[in-house]
Amino acid sequence: SLQQMQRHSLLINTSRGEIQDEAALFEALSTHQIAGAGLDVFQTEPLPTDSPLRRLSNVVFTPHAAPSRESRPRTIENAMINLQRVALGESPQHLAVDYDHL
Repeated sequence: SLQQMQRHSLLINTSRGEIQDEAALFEALSTHQIAGAGLDVFQTEPLPTDSPLRRLSNVVFTPHAAPSRESRPRTIENAMINLQRVALGESPQHLAVDYDHL
């Protein structure tokens, strides 16, 4: 299924780690077969420190946790800042994948 994705595609997995083949995902990401990935779950939880996925710059890892009361205001604030930046023709903060540099 990764081979059927376009080169600018992002794989996002927030469901279950078992649905992704991390070795195949590493290959697709390291060869730029796909642009990037956002992973909230892993085949082994937590993601092992020696996972080759950790060496890639086109992967974003997030903790598998529902938003907390403490993080929600910061999330909304960051979203608003990025909307304002884009409206002014600027790049958003903290890009997961910088398409200009692929």
